[in-house]
Amino acid sequence: MKRLNVDFVRCVACGHIYNASFNYADVPYSDKPNLMFNQGAAWADFIREQQQEMVGSVSDTATIVEIGHGDGSFIAALSRLKPAATCIGFDPHGATRGNERVTLHPELFEAEHHMQVLRPNLIITRHVLEHLTHPLAFLQQLNFFAGLYGLDCAAYFEVPCVDRVIETGRTVDLYYEHSSQFTTSSFSTMLEKAGVHVIRQGYGYDGEVIFALVKLTGSEAQYHVAHQAEQFSHSANEAHRHVRGQLDELNKSGKKIAVWGGTGKSAAFMNFYELDARIFPLVVDSDPAKVGTFVPGQGQEIQFRDVLKTNPVDVIIIPPQWRARDILLEMRKHGITAKQILIEHEGRLIDFVRDPHPYRMMEGS
Repeated sequence: MKRLNVDFVRCVACGHIYNASFNYADVPYSDKPNLMFNQGAAWADFIREQQQEMVGSVSDTATIVEIGHGDGSFIAALSRLKPAATCIGFDPHGATRGNERVTLHPELFEAEHHMQVLRPNLIITRHVLEHLTHPLAFLQQLNFFAGLYGLDCAAYFEVPCVDRVIETGRTVDLYYEHSSQFTTSSFSTMLEKAGVHVIRQGYGYDGEVIFALVKLTGSEAQYHVAHQAEQFSHSANEAHRHVRGQLDELNKSGKKIAVWGGTGKSAAFMNFYELDARIFPLVVDSDPAKVGTFVPGQGQEIQFRDVLKTNPVDVIIIPPQWRARDILLEMRKHGITAKQILIEHEGRLIDFVRDPHPYRMMEGS
């Protein structure tokens, strides 16, 4: 078998341990997944205790979802304790046959979709988070969509606890499939950063596992940021349509056009708005080190700004708006002129000198 890199490092802020070389594609868990063994006597006692606590936290007709149901025995036991509950499991590599009270889906749980459709009252994920590359992001998704959809939803998270690993120098716990290794500190920090409300947190199996029962509450601050992101996405799409139209009109006008700046933000502008090198061939830059290189993605050869002295243009487009003032001062200093200086603002190209914008030149400049 191929030997995989184990490169465990530790966060000095929260104490979390993770394999920096982990690649999920190396362990797809397709044919022989490493399922949890649940038959040990002491372990079974711990499981039964947790199951009783879980079913006591929800109504008799609750919808219970287990993410990573494995052999299906845990969700099946919950269905026996709550016969009127709707019990559903998700695991792309777990058991596929449920019973009249349990439905098992051989697929990944997609929070945005499944939480809206199923509207769960309890989500359980046991010994799954340590396999994920980004466990915090997963918890944040659960919390976000629970609040967004107005769900009355609790969640139970359980992972191995490696406090004793650190204390005793144990090495066997640090194996590839467990890319994340939770300490008490890192587990608590994850819950805090996820924004959930912790109802109960504790240890099981003589401190070898750590668990928490939480309430998924969502966050108004998160929804505000999400709304901003949606608005920005919409405005960016509208800007693409509008600015592309303006660029087409400039091209049809027969005016000579130059773009000032060929890398970084200027290259981003030219790629987003598709400034083809055949139609917009002239790109200049103030930095001699960039001269003779090419705009990535579009291919214009970058020329030094002084080419505009012998080859004047009608319009100069300056993609980095915040630098436009300095560039205009540079043009005046070196005797470079143009009839119009354009920048992008609020989804359209505007005249830097004549139109209102927050990048206005200071008085006397």
